[in-house]
Amino acid sequence: QVQLVESGGGLVQAGGSLRLSCAASGLTFSSYYMGWFRQAPGKEREFVAAISWSGVSTYLADSVKGRFTISRDNAKNTVYLQMNSLKPEDTAVYYCAAPRGPYYSGSTAEYRYWGQGTQVTVSS
Repeated sequence: QVQLVESGGGLVQAGGSLRLSCAASGLTFSSYYMGWFRQAPGKEREFVAAISWSGVSTYLADSVKGRFTISRDNAKNTVYLQMNSLKPEDTAVYYCAAPRGPYYSGSTAEYRYWGQGTQVTVSS
């Protein structure tokens, strides 16, 4: 079965950096766009970033442009989210996800497979 396992979350001070990883198994990883979402307490899950099969195309939410970078290593079946200049409002549980089809989407409804999430806490 498909498994997505996130890692790399933690507690960091404002202005700091973290790198999240998501290891995938049970799917043909190189055939899937991959996405990162986050959910803060009391808020809806929101799109953060997505990347195409080859990694050539990337998509970022306006709130993280210039600070976050998404990348992937198809040889390792892993997608990454490099987060720099972190702010307290970036505090959330971060999820990686694989979509229902071979396309980009920023909607949670278009994603079929989800990881368990990793907590990111940014202190001020």
